[in-house]
Amino acid sequence: MKIKWLGHASFVITSDKGLRILTDPYETGGDLTYGEIKESADIVTVSHEHADHNNVSAVEGSPEVVRGAAKGRVKGIEFNSISTYHDDAQGRSRGENTIFCFKVDGVRICHLGDLGHQLSDEQIAELGKVDVLLIPIGGFYTIGAKVASQLCDKLMPKVVIPMHYKTSKCSFPITGVDEFLRGKERVTRLNTSEVELKQGQLPESTQIIVLKSAL
Repeated sequence: MKIKWLGHASFVITSDKGLRILTDPYETGGDLTYGEIKESADIVTVSHEHADHNNVSAVEGSPEVVRGAAKGRVKGIEFNSISTYHDDAQGRSRGENTIFCFKVDGVRICHLGDLGHQLSDEQIAELGKVDVLLIPIGGFYTIGAKVASQLCDKLMPKVVIPMHYKTSKCSFPITGVDEFLRGKERVTRLNTSEVELKQGQLPESTQIIVLKSAL
């Protein structure tokens, strides 16, 4: 299974058999200048209806779109999705957000979308085991470095891949990746947008992997 970071909160997860899941496709423009998405996919997940996360029309290949909190199977992939908020005021500021958990080639992935608050013990129990955590860390619109770090400690994933932070192609009023990484051990910065992960070959303790955006 391969995970490629396109930019912002958008990833392409490709199974060993070639099935492709694309998360939170963004719309390029304004403060977001990552390249336009021209990827094809079999499934697209949309965590919430903001333009930097729901540009489904950019995705090629007539994918099936998964929205909202639900449990079910889509094209052979079992999804466990839970409803959360885009802020720490129960959605009054920025609305709702959906967390998507799904398994690809035996590896359980959790994409937190634009999560804006700490998860409750009940929500963490509902998510269950997490092998790979795709987590926003930039703050302001989402959880920041401190809460993201606390959440990683609670979920204890094998791999953490940061997303939704300031880069040369994202000028939102959010922080960069360094604030999240400060003081942490087991950090790998890759000069590539893609990493391959396999069941049975995941690290024993949490490894943070920083990817280079593909677009």
